[in-house]
Amino acid sequence: MLSIEQQAQFREQGYLVLPGFKSVAAIAAVRERAGQIVEAFDPSENRPVFTTQEQDRKVDDYFLDSATEVRCFFEEEAHDEQGRLRVPKHLAINKIGHALHDLDPVFEQFSHGPELAAVARDLGLTQPQVWQSMYIFKQPGIGGEVRWHQDASFFDSDPITVTTFWFALEEATRENGCLWVEPGGHRGPLRERFVREGRQVKMETLDTTPWPGPDYGAVPLEAAAGTLVLFHGLLPHYSAPNRSSVSRHAYTLHVTDAASAYSPRNWLQRGDELPVRGFT
Repeated sequence: MLSIEQQAQFREQGYLVLPGFKSVAAIAAVRERAGQIVEAFDPSENRPVFTTQEQDRKVDDYFLDSATEVRCFFEEEAHDEQGRLRVPKHLAINKIGHALHDLDPVFEQFSHGPELAAVARDLGLTQPQVWQSMYIFKQPGIGGEVRWHQDASFFDSDPITVTTFWFALEEATRENGCLWVEPGGHRGPLRERFVREGRQVKMETLDTTPWPGPDYGAVPLEAAAGTLVLFHGLLPHYSAPNRSSVSRHAYTLHVTDAASAYSPRNWLQRGDELPVRGFT
């Protein structure tokens, strides 16, 4: 699936961009299904907000239990001071997570198959395990910033093997909040670790190496719909708020190798009721 040159680029840069990986029909199917999930979501029952800021305080049971459920999370700016939605519901949702790939038939089909298994194999994942899926809306006008981070902070293992599969479902540009990455940054240290103790979580600081920025080592990854972006779990990445008039839908999978030891302190755990599995 991946050429020798592509495998070398991933090892050297920590990421790889594969245009045209998913078809127009496949993208249309998951976008339609995401719309149906949001339509069925009753915001009067829960007002969960997703943010990458102040994570020690924002995490609750609704989030923790989403490890084995399909749940919707609002954008941080979706509500006014009185708690009312500032925009229609379908424009207020930040993401759907975190077991779409196992529990929803449409997303299960999108998230599995021999092509993805071949990519994982060529990246060195001998026994892929797909832990998490997220449908990210990056809504027009209020799409939240995702601060600089490394995915290994949330999916720690020994050795670190987490790899992110990020699918562009709409065109991603600088204007609507495309990914930014630090080429080669995966050779640096793990800066933080998001750990769980019972029903509590916290972010531990491990290393104070500065994060990159637009003027210091960061590059944008603008991508057309259908593009698959792969990146190493230690690669620093970021996306700016979306203040444009168009959304930036994307879908992500976080995958580790069963040959590595998945940390029991990671926030997302799976039990016998929904065991973690691979691409095939």
